[in-house]
Amino acid sequence: MADTTQNQSGATLKTLTEMLKTPWAVIVGLLLAVAVLDPGNFTSTVIFAAKALAHTAQYIVFAVLLLAYLKATGAEVVVARAFEGREVRMIFMAALFGGLAPFCSCEVIPFIAGLLALGAPLSAVMAFWLSSPLIDPPTLLITAGALGWPFAIGKAVVAVALGLFGGFIVKALMTQGGFANPLKARPKTGCCGSGPKLDGKPHWRFWEEEPRRQIFRAELVSNGVFLLKWLALAYVLEALLVQYVPADLIAGLVGGEGVVPVVIAAFVGMPAYLNSYVAPPLLAGLMEQGMSAGAAMSFMIAGAVSSIPAMTAVWSLVKPRVFATYLGLGVIGAILSGVLFQMVM
Repeated sequence: MADTTQNQSGATLKTLTEMLKTPWAVIVGLLLAVAVLDPGNFTSTVIFAAKALAHTAQYIVFAVLLLAYLKATGAEVVVARAFEGREVRMIFMAALFGGLAPFCSCEVIPFIAGLLALGAPLSAVMAFWLSSPLIDPPTLLITAGALGWPFAIGKAVVAVALGLFGGFIVKALMTQGGFANPLKARPKTGCCGSGPKLDGKPHWRFWEEEPRRQIFRAELVSNGVFLLKWLALAYVLEALLVQYVPADLIAGLVGGEGVVPVVIAAFVGMPAYLNSYVAPPLLAGLMEQGMSAGAAMSFMIAGAVSSIPAMTAVWSLVKPRVFATYLGLGVIGAILSGVLFQMVM
């Protein structure tokens, strides 16, 4: 009986611990803190976050439907075909499809492992790796909702450009004899299955098959809940940022023209892991406080490339020198992207 009671207590404690780690718990904790420490601003904070979330709701609904459709149809097969043919063509296609791939962070690992096992060149894989964390259909829509379509389209262009930049740099290094054996001895295959089957075909009329309808329903619910919880947290954080962080502080660090704010934003963005759904609302708040558009772009690009899931995907498969090249290309690309975007805007 004692052992059973201890096991139940341990399981309950573990469940409570896991619940406290969720975005919902953080949201409740933050709002409770405002209610206790600054009750006069509690209502305005909640209204700010609720209005921002409602504004983005249309994008969330479309993004969730699109992502569920891509998963149910098996559209990843189309992405896999980008890695067939001549190397230069593969680099271009990999950079382009990297922004369209309907993969979660963990699915990138087995997908890339399968491509490397099939002999896809590292240059094309690097192009995919660099562009994939930056943009996907839901991220594009959420970025547009928070920062506007010019910023969202700019980020999509940057994603493809960074993929091309990294792909051709790696191709040049390989021509000089670099990266002869890029893979680790026993690459991991991740948690979402095996690598791609290049002979498969997408089934665009997924509703004709019950298993695919089940995938659609499951993806619809899981992605809907995922986006809702992270965006709710993002908008609560944005409300707090606008309310309590002095505008002069933000403007002094990453505001104004020039390269320095862009460089600072890139090096701050790399360790500050924010997923692609949380970052746009927070950057909207920072830009309201004085952050420049170029610094915002640099921060977002550097943060996405150096996010834990993105780095895990690379580290789990390739040797340290390839991993270091990935990070180096990411931060250089983030700075260049920020400078160019600032000039255009």
